[in-house]
Amino acid sequence: MHPLLYTHSSCLRHSAGPGHPESPARLQAVLEALDHDRFAMLDRIEAPRATLEQLSRVHAAALIDLVAATAPAEGYAQLDADTAMSPDSLEAALRAAGAVCAAVDAVLDGSARRAFCAVRPPGHHATRDAPMGFCLFNNVAVGAAHALSKGLARVAIVDFDVHHGNGTQDIFWNSPGVLYASTHQAPLYPGTGAADETGVGNIVNVPLPAASSSFAFREACREVVLPAVARFRPQLVLISAGFDAHYLDPLANLNLGAPDYEWITRELVDIARKHAHGRVISSLEGGYSLTALRQSTAAHVAALID
Repeated sequence: MHPLLYTHSSCLRHSAGPGHPESPARLQAVLEALDHDRFAMLDRIEAPRATLEQLSRVHAAALIDLVAATAPAEGYAQLDADTAMSPDSLEAALRAAGAVCAAVDAVLDGSARRAFCAVRPPGHHATRDAPMGFCLFNNVAVGAAHALSKGLARVAIVDFDVHHGNGTQDIFWNSPGVLYASTHQAPLYPGTGAADETGVGNIVNVPLPAASSSFAFREACREVVLPAVARFRPQLVLISAGFDAHYLDPLANLNLGAPDYEWITRELVDIARKHAHGRVISSLEGGYSLTALRQSTAAHVAALID
């Protein structure tokens, strides 16, 4: 079984406007990093569109209608101060969420065990009711709900993006079948993710102060995140793979490097081998240094498929 790489050309055409940090160059850097002999075993697959049924499991009809209605025929349209759409944005958002659902189908039917979704726009800030923080639909949340609809009872989402995934937390706040575990810088946008935000016991937040080191990140994972995931005994592990905790990232102030992403990925794969038949799906979130994106994606995907 070959590991899978889902992407779509529309994800390269989505634009939030000139000078916006969430730019097409981000995904181009990711794809360049994976265009290497060491990743030749990846089966590259065109991401399908998410269906209305898949989106509606986690998003209110008003959000879905808003994103569809805001999509411009030309130029740009703002959803909030940080989040904008271009003519290709709706298609990109549908393909980004659809990629994770397709990956779920593949790992559940046994045709693959691991998948990486090289997609944008990112998703983890989109709540049940509101697109925000560069995100239109919550790609990982849509995929997790899709997995539950296929009969799984326990899905774990691990989010190591430097920003807290407030949208994913919001969507699964009262869902004991989904564990959401996040490390993130605090204080920082969006201002959520305190350690006492625990949902129904299924939310695990480990905020890290600015300038936290690789040691602090790994300690938080060893002492809190990884034990929580292991206790949950997930049948599927999903990763919100943001690489903006890297020391080169211009939008935050943590000090991780590519080896840290390799390490946490290997730890999660090991848990998946024990509890989830090795099933791990990762989807791109943030990361705004192109150099860091190349290095971190290569390290993460190498660990994912090793």
